[in-house]
Amino acid sequence: MDRSIALRGLGTLVLCAAAAGCASVAPVPYSEMASSAYMAPDKSDASGRVPYRYSTPVDWRAYNKVILDPVVLYRGKDHQFGDMSDKDKATLAAYMQNSFAERLRGRFALVRERGPNTLRIRLTLTGAVTNTPVLGTLSRFDLAGAVHNGVQAARDGEGTMTGSVVYGVEIFDAATSRLLSAYVTKQYPGAYDIKASVGALAAATAGLDKGADALMAQLN
Repeated sequence: MDRSIALRGLGTLVLCAAAAGCASVAPVPYSEMASSAYMAPDKSDASGRVPYRYSTPVDWRAYNKVILDPVVLYRGKDHQFGDMSDKDKATLAAYMQNSFAERLRGRFALVRERGPNTLRIRLTLTGAVTNTPVLGTLSRFDLAGAVHNGVQAARDGEGTMTGSVVYGVEIFDAATSRLLSAYVTKQYPGAYDIKASVGALAAATAGLDKGADALMAQLN
């Protein structure tokens, strides 16, 4: 097959995927998350990454310790894992635990016991989308894909045919069990993050790293 014809075919495929929102998911206030009843649309979030949130006035600097609960794999009917295997879900949950713990250690002492000046954080992995093999990477180099991904990169949007991850975060005062903050979020790599387009779970894990950084920005 002529290379130009193949590339035009890829371009058509990319544009179709972009128009259809290929494999894209949007977070919902998941019905079986304990904090879902408290969340409301976050109108201040122009990016769409955090569509639902609950917040209270908190002096985060008053806390210097944190309990990080084991990541919860969401089992509700409104999960957004599609047909992802249990093995891949477990891989993402383990990566999430390590990624968030690593960043929290830079600001807090990780502890196991409730006490004063201590937060408790519960992470619930509610869904994920895998990369489209080969085409996800090639779409960064095809002309049509390059144009679309360039636009997406400029507005911090999703790239074509790459995966994402969705999850919930609930933050409590460990001593009183009072809910301080909760939100659901969708995270994904930059549209031109080539490394994150290679491997089925690469985009989802890159999204988890970005999400951990975003949480730390909130807590600092």
